[in-house]
Amino acid sequence: MSNEIKDSQALGERPAKENAANEVPVRLFASGKRKKPSVDMNKVVGTLDILFICLDTLRYDVAVKEETDGKTPVLNRYGKWEKRQAPGNFTYPSHHAMFAGFLPCSFEAKSLADRELLFFPKSIGLGKNAPEGVYAFSGSTIMEGLEKDGYETWCVGGVSFFDKRSDLGRVFPSFFQKSYWNPSFGCPVKESTKNQVDFILKRISSAEPDKKIFLYLNVDAIHYPNNFYLDGVSFDSVESHGAALRYVDGELGRLFAQWKEKRDGAFVICCSDHGTCYGEDGCQFHGINHPVVNTVPYKHFFL
Repeated sequence: MSNEIKDSQALGERPAKENAANEVPVRLFASGKRKKPSVDMNKVVGTLDILFICLDTLRYDVAVKEETDGKTPVLNRYGKWEKRQAPGNFTYPSHHAMFAGFLPCSFEAKSLADRELLFFPKSIGLGKNAPEGVYAFSGSTIMEGLEKDGYETWCVGGVSFFDKRSDLGRVFPSFFQKSYWNPSFGCPVKESTKNQVDFILKRISSAEPDKKIFLYLNVDAIHYPNNFYLDGVSFDSVESHGAALRYVDGELGRLFAQWKEKRDGAFVICCSDHGTCYGEDGCQFHGINHPVVNTVPYKHFFL
């Protein structure tokens, strides 16, 4: 091995052949062969508010059952759930990915190039040019990019990773210009989603009409505990999980109706961050890799 190669490796540089191999994903992004997104985000950004609603812990199979049974009329109005791969197996890793633009990807995706991107992080090394129809943002998060383009970014938290009561609970709220949480939004509160929606509706009543808003809402009613959405039940189950989603659906109806009336509509991203187990293969809850945990529902739509 020459001294030149030794010196380059000592500095952390890769040999040319290895660099060429590692450039393959970049070429995939720049090739023009990528699937176009179903919505042109460059026509959305700057024109509409954006609502990112995370139905924390919602399982795909439960979401589809409630949809098929007609039990979630509000969400059903905006199209069928898509089956997608979760970005992570619990809230913390999943949200770091989603806030960087990597939303749940198609369940059938076989490579990075198969992802339907809505947001494209300019600085991550995926290529110089964003795919057609994708919003390219500067900064470490979608919110940072949208803020630079004139949006006011809001976070209404739910689970403890958003509660600002610990160092860890302050990480995600710090990504937003305005972040809100109080105990009435927390998992143990049966009316948590109602309380979140009531709070948001008060906020939008006083918001600047000409200022575009990016709202992230972490709905935690479906997360454990959810047994109190069924009468006389003392433990969580697939059935109480579905009952929690039915409750959430009604509250989202209020949010959507008022947002359309007061804010002239919005583009909505609605998905889960991960699923959860109720005894499948001996598994309980999430933070583990299991098909039920790694498969999530997703949809986006216009109000």
